[in-house]
Amino acid sequence: MADPTNHNQAGEVAPSTVDQQAPSVAEEHAPSTDSPEATDIPTANAPDPKAANPEDNPNAAKPAAASPKREKPAAAAKAATGEKSAADATAEKPAAAKAAKKEKAPSVEDKPFVEFIEQDYLPALQKAIAQKGVQDLQVSFAKQKMPITGFESAEECWQIIGSWSEIGKRQFNLYFPDEDIQGKKGFSCNEGKKPSTLESFLIDERKITLDLLVYGLVQRLDGQKWLGRN
Repeated sequence: MADPTNHNQAGEVAPSTVDQQAPSVAEEHAPSTDSPEATDIPTANAPDPKAANPEDNPNAAKPAAASPKREKPAAAAKAATGEKSAADATAEKPAAAKAAKKEKAPSVEDKPFVEFIEQDYLPALQKAIAQKGVQDLQVSFAKQKMPITGFESAEECWQIIGSWSEIGKRQFNLYFPDEDIQGKKGFSCNEGKKPSTLESFLIDERKITLDLLVYGLVQRLDGQKWLGRN
């Protein structure tokens, strides 16, 4: 026969042993109200995570990792088109200036007038006339009066005097009254007599060079029929 104590009134089921023990078990394992609870409210002794040094305070907020810098559109465009920066252009200036200096070496025509005539023009002129068949040419360079009729009162000027004895006494004079190869120039020639005419020499040339001075005088003497078999 069933125990009448295990049943309540008709239609009701008595609580199980688990239900009867649940409150006591939950209460037994519930946290004690005497122990401190962790909250989000900072205490007076707790360091501020934002202000504390991360090395000393492990709870400090770590700084966000720096994002990689993006190249500016202008810099990217210069890099893509190969455009040089101001620093690169400045670095190339000394090299460019040095190259330009080498290309523009001083020419013989830039020498002082007397130095140019003695060192460059006279040797080149003698060689050119000798190649035309004149072997006994004598040439000198002096500052003196013009040996031309009517110029006795004129001032002295630098002149090149050339002469040879082939077929009589032939002499020519090339005058530089401005003491400058780019300035005024004159010419006279004679065969044993005092010259009476002063001619302009290379007056239509914009710039006088060593080769042009040599060529012009050789052409003038050839026109006088003093060179070669003339």
